[in-house]
Amino acid sequence: MSAVDARLDDSVSEDSAMSTSLKSDFSSQACNILAELREHGELCDAIIRVGDVIFPIHRNILSACSSFFRALFTSQVGENPTNKHEITLTHVTSDVMSVIIDYAYTRHAKVTAANVEQLLPAADQFHFMGLVKACCDFLITELCASNCIGIRKFAQTYFCSHLEQEALKYILVNFTAVYTTSNEFLQLDIDEVCELLQSEHLNVRTEELVFDALCRWIDYSPERRKRHIGRLLRTIRLGLLTTSFFVEKVKPHEYVRDSEQCRPIIIETLRFLYELDMDDRREVDMSNPIARPRIPYEVMFVIGGWSGGAPTNMVETYDTRADRWVVCPVADTGPRAYHGMITMGHTIYVIGGFDGVEYFNSCRTFDPVNKAWSEAPPMNCKRCYVSVALLDGYIYAMGGFDGHVRQNSVERFNKETNQWSLIRPMHHQRSDASATTLNGKVYICGGFNGQECLNTAEYFSPDTGQWTLINSMNNRRSGVGVIAYNECIYALGGFNGVTRMNTGERYCPRTRQWMDIPEMYSPRSNFATEIIDDMLFAIGGFNGVTTIFNVECYDSNADEWYDATDMSLYRSALSACVVKGLPNVQDYIYQNRIFRNPDNSTTVDPSPTATTNTG
Repeated sequence: MSAVDARLDDSVSEDSAMSTSLKSDFSSQACNILAELREHGELCDAIIRVGDVIFPIHRNILSACSSFFRALFTSQVGENPTNKHEITLTHVTSDVMSVIIDYAYTRHAKVTAANVEQLLPAADQFHFMGLVKACCDFLITELCASNCIGIRKFAQTYFCSHLEQEALKYILVNFTAVYTTSNEFLQLDIDEVCELLQSEHLNVRTEELVFDALCRWIDYSPERRKRHIGRLLRTIRLGLLTTSFFVEKVKPHEYVRDSEQCRPIIIETLRFLYELDMDDRREVDMSNPIARPRIPYEVMFVIGGWSGGAPTNMVETYDTRADRWVVCPVADTGPRAYHGMITMGHTIYVIGGFDGVEYFNSCRTFDPVNKAWSEAPPMNCKRCYVSVALLDGYIYAMGGFDGHVRQNSVERFNKETNQWSLIRPMHHQRSDASATTLNGKVYICGGFNGQECLNTAEYFSPDTGQWTLINSMNNRRSGVGVIAYNECIYALGGFNGVTRMNTGERYCPRTRQWMDIPEMYSPRSNFATEIIDDMLFAIGGFNGVTTIFNVECYDSNADEWYDATDMSLYRSALSACVVKGLPNVQDYIYQNRIFRNPDNSTTVDPSPTATTNTG
C-alpha cells in the first residue's frame, strides 16, 4: 500500500542555514518529547473521547495546529485550569482521530489509500490544513483513469481547489483512457459531460473520439439520455472530422438520425465539409466554431539545422491540432546544426553540433516557460553528428565527430550533480547515427565510421554497464532517424553510401528481428524524428539533391504514411523534441483560433509573438 509521510515545513530565510538547522533539531526533539509525554499521560490537561477510545492530550499542542481546537479550548479559559476537560467527538473514527493527534504532536502522518477518504474530511472539519494538503498531495499521486472523476468530485465537496484542478487536468489529458475504461464517466450528468467534451483543452487525437465518447455515455441509459444528442453533438468540432466519417458514422447514427434537434447541425456541417472538399487549395476556416482546433497538450519544437548553405538558429513549433508550424521569435544567438536535443520536464537541452567553423562540446538549455536560454555544463568531448537519448533521468551523448576522428566514446549527464561523466564506449565508432530508449535500454543504430556507412546496432544496459550488439539492420544507414514507437525500434531513411533512402525498418526486441515497413513519400537523411499524438513524424532533411522542408507521419496501426504541413524553412541536420503540459502553450501554437469568453462572446487571439506556416 502506497503512503505519503506528511510533514509540516517551517519557513526560513536563505541566510539562516545554521539557525534553521538548530531550529529543526530543536523542533524535532521537542515534538518527540511532547509525543512521549502524551503517550505516558503526563502533563495532559484534556481528554478527547471518540466512541469508547480516549486520547489524553495537551490543549496548547492541538491549539497550535488547529483553529478549531484553539477556539474550543480558549472559550474555556475562565474555568478551573486544574480540571481536565473531556471533549466527545462524533462523525470521526478513533483510527482517524489517532492519525490527526499524532500529526499534531509529531508533524507527520501516514496518509494511505485506506484512510485518506476519512482522513481528509476529518482534517478539514478540525482545521488541520497541513494534513488536508498532505491528503490532497497523496490523492494527486493516486490519480488514474478509473478514479480521477471521483477524486475531482471529492475535491469539490471539500473545496480543495488545487486537487480539483489537478484531477480535471488529468481527466482532460488522459480523456481517451478515461471515457473508454471509467465507470465514473458513465455516471456523469449531462452538464458534467458537456463541460468535458466542449473543453478547449480536451486532449483527443481526433474528434472521432469525442463522438465515440458521447455515444458511450448515451448507451449507458439510452432512453433517458438520447434526448440530449443535439446538445452533445455541438460539443464536437464537426468541421474537423473527415467527410467520410461524418457521412458514414455520424449522420446515419440512430441517435442523430432520429433527432429533430440534429437536423440543422447536420445541414450546417455538410455544407462546411462540401465547400472544403470542392476546393483542395481551400484552407480550413478555423474561425468557424465547428472547425476550431482544440489546444494541444504536447508541442513539438524544432531547433537549428542546416539551411541555404549555412547553419540556422530558427525555432519552429508544431501545433498538432491545427496541423500548423509556428515560427517562434526565441532563437538562440548562435546557429547550430548536427546537434542533439532532449527534453527534461519543461527544459530543452541542445547538445553538441557544428556552426560551420567550430565543433561543439557545449550544451545550451531553453526554458519555453520563461523563454530564456542558458548555458549547461559542456561535455568532455566535442561531438558533431552526435546521437542523444534520455533514460531514467540521464542524458546520454554517443559517438559523433570531433573534427578529427569518429568516436565510440559515450558520456551521460546527471542533472542532480550537473556533470557529464564518461561511461563504457560502444563497440563501433559512429557519427551520424541515431539513438533512442526502450524498456530500460539505450539503442543506437547505423552511422558512419570514417570508411563506410554502418548497418550495425547495439544497446547499453545501465544495469550491467555493458554494450551488446543486436542483429544488423537490413540496410546501411548514415544520417538515419531512429526512434522507439509502440514497443519497437524504428530506423528510417538515411544514406547507404550510394543514395538517400525512403525505406524504413523496425526491430522487435522480443523476436530480435528487423522487418521492413512502408516507404516514406520522400527520401531523406539527416532529418528529425519524434512521436506526438501516437504518430511517428519525419521532419525535413536532405533528399540527395536539396534540403527539404517536407513533413510526414506514420501510424503503426494503419501501417501507413501521411503528409503533414511543411515547415516554414528548408533544413537538414535539425533536431526535434516534444514538450508536454506547458502552462503557456498558447505562446507556441497557431494563433487564429476563436476562444469563447465567460459572457459567451468570442475573441480572436491576436497574439503577435509568432508567425505561422499554413502549408
